[in-house]
Amino acid sequence: MATAPRAQEIEMTLAEYFADGERRALGLGNRGPVRFVGDGALHPDIAEAYWQYGFYVFEGVFGAEELADIESGLAQFRRRLPTERNSGVDVDGNQAIGIGLQSRTVQWGKTLSDPLGGTKASHGRHPVKMHEPEPAADTPDEVVYVVLGSLQFCDAALRAYGHPDLLGVAAALNGDDFTPFNEAIFLKDPGVGPSVAWHRDGVTHWESPDWDQGSHGFNFMGQVFGCTPANGVWVLPGTHKQRHVDIAAHVADAGSDRLPDAVPLVCAPGDVAIVNRQAIHGSFANTSESPRVTLNMGFHRRSSVIGAMSSGIHGGVAPIDEQRIAQRSKMIGWAIDARRQRYSDETAFSYKPLAGQQLMWDDAARAEVVDYNFLDLSI
Repeated sequence: MATAPRAQEIEMTLAEYFADGERRALGLGNRGPVRFVGDGALHPDIAEAYWQYGFYVFEGVFGAEELADIESGLAQFRRRLPTERNSGVDVDGNQAIGIGLQSRTVQWGKTLSDPLGGTKASHGRHPVKMHEPEPAADTPDEVVYVVLGSLQFCDAALRAYGHPDLLGVAAALNGDDFTPFNEAIFLKDPGVGPSVAWHRDGVTHWESPDWDQGSHGFNFMGQVFGCTPANGVWVLPGTHKQRHVDIAAHVADAGSDRLPDAVPLVCAPGDVAIVNRQAIHGSFANTSESPRVTLNMGFHRRSSVIGAMSSGIHGGVAPIDEQRIAQRSKMIGWAIDARRQRYSDETAFSYKPLAGQQLMWDDAARAEVVDYNFLDLSI
């Protein structure tokens, strides 16, 4: 009878998997700075690689000054998180982030666990549970691993959301009338960060007659401290092109949650990955010594969301009409102005659907954005 592998041998096998994945990821050629050609079109090499693999790593989007701004903003943001799951206050005794709001915000998970895999959450889109490593004895039982509606809680994240290169990419891929999707901050702290089981984000359009490889939009994943195979997101290249996939079968064929053809996002601080929401992706529990903090910022084609019924995974369930899109899209205008106030020498992005409107990021806007993500355009 075969004996179970020793813990050290398991760890070596995982290390080899990580190293092989990184080697293959860096060999794809889908990384480099943001480049445009002509009248705002994405450089054809970038567009071709993105549509081939379903993701691309934009290098050096956030410079040293902005990274310092983001880190400072994140430190303030983290102090405002609840001290524990059922607490209404932060470490300073003030009302914590998320208290009294209608929409989902602060999400907790057990240390090194898989909170969603194998459950019916999010329309059951995470069908298989990931391996859950044994946490160290001195780690907390639960941690915050994602905060939704993040732009209302962190001005630095709002300014990053208004980055002209990122909004330019959104316009190039989804049209000048592109819309928001949702925003979040993922916290993958060393030795405690939970996993996110293999899944695809899209829900509503798989059977649509006009479905294609871009129907469910994409997410930008801005990396504050960089990311590695051990703490970052992994993607199964090309799966965004497939209307139907069986994630459970992929895992069964692999014999574990280590999908052999998946590759990790390997990023330096300031890099921003773009990942097609239809691609199979996920991440392992962070047993490494390196933190990952990701600013997630999603965008859609207007034609994909108008007239659709919101899925309810993000935001309230209701038909998505012009009024909802217009109100939700104001976050783009406020982000552009917030960024203009901090980076006055930078050429601001011009968002066509808000042409002629003056949206100022001020105290009145702060009051208006409370609970804004209840209007997330979730499909």
